[in-house]
Amino acid sequence: MQQVKNGDTVSVHYHGKLTDGSTFDSSEGRDPLQFTVGSGQVIKGFDDALLDMKIGDKKTVQIPVDQAYGERRDDMLMEYPKSDFPADMQPVVGLELHMSDNTGNVFPVVIADVKTDVVILDANHPLAGQDLIFDLELVSIG
Repeated sequence: MQQVKNGDTVSVHYHGKLTDGSTFDSSEGRDPLQFTVGSGQVIKGFDDALLDMKIGDKKTVQIPVDQAYGERRDDMLMEYPKSDFPADMQPVVGLELHMSDNTGNVFPVVIADVKTDVVILDANHPLAGQDLIFDLELVSIG
């Protein structure tokens, strides 16, 4: 029976949890996730966990932070002048916004703090600094 190797396109059902057991994402009720193994479309630990699996195989893997979204980084926090926000927008901690860099790439940020003159924006991935647990089921290869 065929086993997953780098370069294979796979379909996978998954349930992603934090170490406290809370769910952060799941394919339940949706089509399975489809991607090419080893292409960088998913985190390294997810890719690696699928290697050598066969269709129908199920497993649970714990993915350490360095094979997931990495540690939280202070250099991903930035100050943004409060005066640059639209007049009709009230910055609130926890609000997700989208910004673009000099090359036009759009990325999400979350308001981490609101001070008198500046707003602190956090561009870390929401799962940065977390070990992740995935229940995986390989649906198809190819």
